[in-house]
Amino acid sequence: MAVLIIGNGARESALGKTFLQSPAVSTVYVAPGNGGMPLIGLTPVAISEFDFPALIAFAQTHAVDFTFVGPEAPLAAGIVDAFEAAGLPVFGPRQAVAQLEASKQFAKAFLRRHGLPTADARVVKTLAAAQAAVAAFGLPVVIKADGLAAGKGVVVAETAAQATATLRDIYAVETPTVVIEAYLQGQEASVLALYHDEHHVTLPLAQDHKRRDEGDKGPNTGGMGAISPAPQFTDTEQRQAQALVTQTLSGMVAEGLTGTGVLYIGLMFTATGPQILEYNLRFGDPETQVLLPQVTNDWYDLIVTLMAGKTPTLHLNGQTYCAVVAAHPSYPGTTKPALPVITPSTEQTAYWLPAGVAATATGLKTHGGRVFTVVGEGADLAAAQASAYARLAPLQGELAVRSDIGWHALA
Repeated sequence: MAVLIIGNGARESALGKTFLQSPAVSTVYVAPGNGGMPLIGLTPVAISEFDFPALIAFAQTHAVDFTFVGPEAPLAAGIVDAFEAAGLPVFGPRQAVAQLEASKQFAKAFLRRHGLPTADARVVKTLAAAQAAVAAFGLPVVIKADGLAAGKGVVVAETAAQATATLRDIYAVETPTVVIEAYLQGQEASVLALYHDEHHVTLPLAQDHKRRDEGDKGPNTGGMGAISPAPQFTDTEQRQAQALVTQTLSGMVAEGLTGTGVLYIGLMFTATGPQILEYNLRFGDPETQVLLPQVTNDWYDLIVTLMAGKTPTLHLNGQTYCAVVAAHPSYPGTTKPALPVITPSTEQTAYWLPAGVAATATGLKTHGGRVFTVVGEGADLAAAQASAYARLAPLQGELAVRSDIGWHALA
């Protein structure tokens, strides 16, 4: 069997490696992929994730059994609809469903229609209305520009000056829709589920670390590391998260938002229970890197079972995982000049997941902000964290990392 994965990051590296563990899968193509993927057994394909006709033609001519879509942007652009129209099996949400991620305004309205817990918010379209909403909510306040932003489109403004500057930046070039939201106090976590209509399997809670610097300081990023399971959350909280998955999928089906995909719910666990911060309709990065290793099912069989409209039984190994992202030192700003990337040994490729990596005549170089992820595992979080950083040390080179992934749970 051959599988095609759309995307180019460490998330797609993790997905590809997991598919390759299935005896049924002989080849995993990744479009466009990255220069480090051949080292972990994956085959990059130099086709843009937005060139749907070329991707469809490739799948047809290379006997691809099904396609799995990683990133949000091609989903929002309708890649699943295009593959389905060509009669090709594909796992991922259709364009109408992807609006739950692509439009924060659409998601907020969906949450309200279905009585799902979420922060109070105002949807505004002008700078004056945005400033009035900030004044009404007080500080700190959450500012979300509508649309996709690679995980970086949310600002928690802690001062009036920061709120004003953020809004002026947003409205300087256009007049977009903005969601102004009340700030929620608590701990964040994510719950992810693979689904087909209301058939689904829910994975353990994961916790991402979005800020660039230790102690959750610095600018937002796509994610600097993750842990799962997150031991500070109770079994009751895991069940609450699972209930929100079930309620969300029921609401989606009721509105005709059907099909397959990954539902990612960003949660804030407050003193009064979990509140939904956001929906994503794809695997998170770096959450994927700590979720997939827990699953002992044959991954290919699990996906095929869901695509057939059946509910598989999920099996987990009981281990804890910690993922640490190595990034260009200037990330999330400019990522030049390109820096050397240490080539992993065969042994190291077992836990090395390339992302912003280019293969050049003089070796591997950085090609983007987040360069690779290293994953550690153990019987508990302390052991998993120690494993991750021990594995990372000989591979880090000139790259930047956070030294405290998992700190919330270990504090």
